Amino acid sequence: MVVDAELSDTEVDRLFQALADATRRDIVTRVIEREQSVSELAEHYAMSFAAVQKHVAVLERASLVGKVRRGREQIVHGDPITLRRATALLESYERLWHQRIASIDELLAEDESSTG
Repeated sequence: MVVDAELSDTEVDRLFQALADATRRDIVTRVIEREQSVSELAEHYAMSFAAVQKHVAVLERASLVGKVRRGREQIVHGDPITLRRATALLESYERLWHQRIASIDELLAEDESSTG
């Protein structure tokens, strides 16, 4: 079930699968702070350049990052629109939980007034 109409079920799945990995979350954080080449990103991790490229590709498929070619380098940058959509989705889940809690509170209040 998708709560946010701006994202399809497939997009939500890609988004959360991409963010499920600590390395990918770190890459998103780094490229939000400052766009970086894939080579620069690879310097921060104890893995091969190809492995970092694969992480970036997962993030790109989830639209969390984008890449542009500058000369021989691929520059990775964060996508604030997708991050806002993810935030809106999580906020919609939070609203659902608050509504559910309010309903439970109402039921408890009714129960107390009928027994008291």
